Amino acid sequence: MNGSSPGVEEGRDHAREQPSAIAWAESPLQLLCVVEACHAGLLGAPVRVVPRAGSRPLTATRRELSRLVLPPGLEQADPAPGPPRPRRGITWVIGDAFSGRVQARWLTALPGRIVVVDDGLATIRLLELLAGPPGRPLLRARATAGPSRSVLGAAAGLRLRSAARSGRLTVFTAMPVPDDLARAVRGRGAELVVHDFTWLRAQPLRRPRPQEPTVVLGTSLVRNGLIHRDRYLTWLAGVGAAGPMAYFPHRREDPGDLERIGAQPGVTVYDAGAPAEMTLRGLDAGQRVLSLPSTAVTSLRVLLAPRGVTVEAVDVPDDWWTALAVPSLRSHLSMSAPHDTGVKK
Repeated sequence: MNGSSPGVEEGRDHAREQPSAIAWAESPLQLLCVVEACHAGLLGAPVRVVPRAGSRPLTATRRELSRLVLPPGLEQADPAPGPPRPRRGITWVIGDAFSGRVQARWLTALPGRIVVVDDGLATIRLLELLAGPPGRPLLRARATAGPSRSVLGAAAGLRLRSAARSGRLTVFTAMPVPDDLARAVRGRGAELVVHDFTWLRAQPLRRPRPQEPTVVLGTSLVRNGLIHRDRYLTWLAGVGAAGPMAYFPHRREDPGDLERIGAQPGVTVYDAGAPAEMTLRGLDAGQRVLSLPSTAVTSLRVLLAPRGVTVEAVDVPDDWWTALAVPSLRSHLSMSAPHDTGVKK
């Protein structure tokens, strides 16, 4: 990202031709965790990071990263519409282990090592499948898959479990993993590395923090049809009526919903962009963060507890859930953070 002499550029060009690892990032959290994995020394060097094209939040995250001191050997490549095809034997870093395109790459590219970085609660779902019966396909918790997709998920599961048995699979996560699940995953041969955003915590603050005393993190549960829109928006209006509130949207929230949220008195909607872990790490004591079940609760507690900031996970009342949110899915979503506060009806 910085200017360099011709000799350095020549060396960089050579490094770009022969990376030690290629990372495919489809979300801001994935991109941030690739940086953390590189900083932790799990990926070797150089590491080429290829972001998914057409994602405004990913573009914003890359812009934020350009203002910080990246780990040595990390190269940000141009965005691409689909995952790259790594050379045979190279380390491949991904976040969405349930993507059909990613799974197809496992079957055709034969990477040497696979490193899975956080992609929200899906990381726990992946660990549960790895620890479970060997024939279970790698499918999302609420997926309804056809025959061909099920076959691909089953084949990808076999390939990933084979990588684990041979010591070629690492899962890198900031999620709290239950001890029994961690033992089961390691018993299958996979390496499980839990991190606490060491690299990000060491970076200087580059942007002013929001001044509102209450910060609410947006959710994808409405857009995904899992909770009722009117109940969620009514709750947000109540929080805003109680005092100034900053709202940081989820990257998949509906623009129409954001207009309604921003029209509520006391509510300021900020641009969705870089991960909350990057945007909110400068909050001060006296401010608080509210969020429905989300992996951001866990990571923000790691980052903000030393600053005296309270990060509260908000229970979802039973009457908020739609028929699409079956009991098993509700329980799975609720694992994303301990529930320590309720919603007043």
